[in-house]
Amino acid sequence: MTHATLSTASSLITQFSWPELTGLKVLDLACGSGRNGLWFLSQGCEVTFIDQGLSALAELTHDKAHQWQWNLEDGSAPPLPQESFDIVLVFNYLHRPLFPQIAASLKSGGLIVYETFTWQQAQIGRPRNPDFLLTENELQSVFANWQPLHYFEGRLSDAAGTESAKAQLIARKP
Repeated sequence: MTHATLSTASSLITQFSWPELTGLKVLDLACGSGRNGLWFLSQGCEVTFIDQGLSALAELTHDKAHQWQWNLEDGSAPPLPQESFDIVLVFNYLHRPLFPQIAASLKSGGLIVYETFTWQQAQIGRPRNPDFLLTENELQSVFANWQPLHYFEGRLSDAAGTESAKAQLIARKP
């Protein structure tokens, strides 16, 4: 990965027409480098970063940034706080047992912003394990009773021209 890949927020976030963000509470779940949550932090949001390793955010000191080093898959993490966040971000991560917790962590009217790999990714690169790949229209189905604001499923290219097969969803919780 290049430095630009690590430090630049996803175009799904930067190109979306957001309402006023100042003061909103954002959860960056399985945040990795934190690039997406950092974008929201720069917009005046309070951001909680969760990942099993937070070394990429070791230098982050901000009164509106919270870091929770949790392994979300081994049963050691506490449940996500319920109805606590205005926006939940999930990028390049899929652990299906978390879907109910993710939904419950959003306040009514809150937004899920989810982008991860689909089953077609196995044909062009990693990951290849079906446990980490969405089936066709799966993401849309999981949040079917939410108000969709954006949905895409297909191939995307990053700034370096690398293709990936992904699904993207921005939806409002009822």
